[in-house]
Amino acid sequence: MDLSILLQYWPILLSGFGLTILCWLLGTVFSMALGLVISLVQRYGPRPVGWLIQVYIEIIRGTPFLVQLFVLYYGGPLLGLRLDALPAGILGLSVYGSPYFAEIFRAGYLAVPTGQLEAARAIGMSELTIVRRILMPLALVSALPSLVNFAIILTKETVILSIITVPELMYSVQRMSTETFRYLEANFILALFFWLLVETISRFGRKLETRITKHLIERT
Repeated sequence: MDLSILLQYWPILLSGFGLTILCWLLGTVFSMALGLVISLVQRYGPRPVGWLIQVYIEIIRGTPFLVQLFVLYYGGPLLGLRLDALPAGILGLSVYGSPYFAEIFRAGYLAVPTGQLEAARAIGMSELTIVRRILMPLALVSALPSLVNFAIILTKETVILSIITVPELMYSVQRMSTETFRYLEANFILALFFWLLVETISRFGRKLETRITKHLIERT
């Protein structure tokens, strides 16, 4: 293994890694926010809307991300939706991740003891206040490990964006390996970068879980 070749491609690899983080971060934030909205509408919205949302969830979860990305990027212009590669990639990650986050939030809601919600209603708290002060904080504690886990999964889905020419890390690594035929070094640096990213997210998630749990204990 000749790691000296990495010095020549270091700026390209670093730029690709930065774009990977950007795509992952925006895709995770948007998909998590959309998933939260979906979960709340499913819980409190009209039943017909809930049925439509469930169809959306089943379609997105039942089809590969690559197929969804192709439909969005190459099929979008047929519907008047013309996006460059980067916005299409971020939108694709957001749509792909939203049903999974919605299901994670739904599971978190189910973990909240019914007695606490009934007690809050008994003392006259509004439904909005119950959601904001009881349901969401307690559900978040239960759902946080799963949220972090799926956020990690989304980091690995960013490599698919290279198929539509988003110049993220996989795209940069493919360019390096094609020009130098040094596939071992290229895949080593790819694995190293993703390991560092996943390890950082995991450690942050554990610290966040500890902090939220401690805050809830102090509040009660």
